[in-house]
Amino acid sequence: MPEAPSFSLAGKVIVQFGGTGVLGRSLAAALAEAKATLIVASRNRTSLANLADEQRALGYTVHIDEVDIGSEASLHALRDRILDTHGRIDGIVFNAVSRPMKSYDADLKDWRSSMDVNATGFFATVRAFGDAMVGQKSGSIVNIASQMGTIGMNPWLYEETPMPVPPDYFFHKGGMINLTRYLASHYGSHNIRVNVVSPGGIANPDQPQAEAFVTRYGKMTMLGRLAHAREIGGSVVFLLSDASTYLTGTNIAIDGGYTAK
Repeated sequence: MPEAPSFSLAGKVIVQFGGTGVLGRSLAAALAEAKATLIVASRNRTSLANLADEQRALGYTVHIDEVDIGSEASLHALRDRILDTHGRIDGIVFNAVSRPMKSYDADLKDWRSSMDVNATGFFATVRAFGDAMVGQKSGSIVNIASQMGTIGMNPWLYEETPMPVPPDYFFHKGGMINLTRYLASHYGSHNIRVNVVSPGGIANPDQPQAEAFVTRYGKMTMLGRLAHAREIGGSVVFLLSDASTYLTGTNIAIDGGYTAK
């Protein structure tokens, strides 16, 4: 009888970009629980240290490192440090995001700043680490997009709330989804898989959403509610694991059925 595919990440070296927000912390917890050798990298070393302490208290080890994904030199230095220490890179999770743009009428410098991280920084990160996997002839890249990369803005959700709805987020998450397909084709012959996960709205205990938004959003989903951050990690673990070795170029919507209607 053939052996069942493994959902474990034991023995795999995984690099997560962006780990200090609600979703990032939850993803790190899921990867650590799946026994990955996990390195979480971002610009905020203090928040990273807090993340490592949280996971240590739970009995897991999370390595942390600093990186500026707006700098190709910084990305290459991080990549080389990880290879020197661990000898290989089996997967990355791109969860970094910058949100400088607060409205449609914002100054164009905010748009440019957003693209430096969310478009150029994203591509530079995947290229630097994807190319490092080529010699291994294996690897998995998981990009964290959003359902907003596949649908238009619904003004009704935000009426009578102070929540900003800037256009850059829709632009770079849509671009991430399609660039994922390009990257899956580019790296496919090297046995490197590239997939994207598109979460729906996530409840944020650090910054509670307006009640009107929460109620309206629930009405737009089949499950009638926002997601919990912990509900996203399982799909990311799956995509990094040997249980998904024939899955690439795919967008997995984790949105409670919002985009399935």
